[in-house]
Amino acid sequence: SWSRASSHEGVRHIGERLGGVPRSDPEATPRETLSRRFTACVRTVAQTFTEAWNAVSHPSVGTGVRIEIWSDVVCPWCFVGKRRLESALADFEHAEQVEVVYRSFQLDPSAPQHGHELTTPVLARKYGRTEAEMRQMQQQLTELAAVEGLSFRLLETVHTRTIDAHRLLHLALAEGGTALQGTLKESLLSAYFEDAQDVGDHEVLRREALSVGLDPERIDEVLEGDEYADAVAEDIDAAMDRGVSGVPFFLVDQRYAVAGAQPTEVFSQLLRRAWAEAHPQVEVVAGDDSSVCGVDGTC
Repeated sequence: SWSRASSHEGVRHIGERLGGVPRSDPEATPRETLSRRFTACVRTVAQTFTEAWNAVSHPSVGTGVRIEIWSDVVCPWCFVGKRRLESALADFEHAEQVEVVYRSFQLDPSAPQHGHELTTPVLARKYGRTEAEMRQMQQQLTELAAVEGLSFRLLETVHTRTIDAHRLLHLALAEGGTALQGTLKESLLSAYFEDAQDVGDHEVLRREALSVGLDPERIDEVLEGDEYADAVAEDIDAAMDRGVSGVPFFLVDQRYAVAGAQPTEVFSQLLRRAWAEAHPQVEVVAGDDSSVCGVDGTC
């Protein structure tokens, strides 16, 4: 492990990092300047080797942040939660080193393959509400979503099955990584909530998958068979093992969980905490210039 750490990119370019250490303070005495440079250089060297060692011995430390999101493409709070996380990421200085992976979750596996009944009466029966009460609740959620820049058409959505949508999301992950998967996820959520499309319909699914650049032959192969059904089941089993009973559910670096579409600030705090723990700062607890030679050759 030490030999691998020594060849780590940060160690190989340590000269460049030391070059960034402040040279001097015009108002400081030579002794103060040497002491400050010594401490800064020790901190830089220690931080560099700590990052290298963590990278090879503890891969979860010193790398980016990984967020796994269990959600369904017919879950309105999942779309709201997605927007709030994106808002937090927009203000996060290390956003480019955050990986977001979508995991499958079916709110109603018994839903029909092609939706014909509107969602409102289905939800009213499920929760023991009148349709008028459910429409009022959906209107409130529509107004809340609008604050996040979303144009929901909840009163027009249909009750439909989503396993095939999830299988295509796994195809996107396999073919184009998390970026392509995220793009397809956005497309499917928008198609359902903003365009009131039936995301259980293969024609709708094929159109959305093509729009993000997936190969048409692979799309047809997946939709015509059961490819990735096992991956969907594994995602759902993993959610059950973690006690997940509703979505969205966010798991960060396998350590921190957030249930529900929490406010943006909650996600911001979580990102900062996860990043800080993945990149621990080195604290110099002892050291002065009385028994060392400086990097400029002064002893």
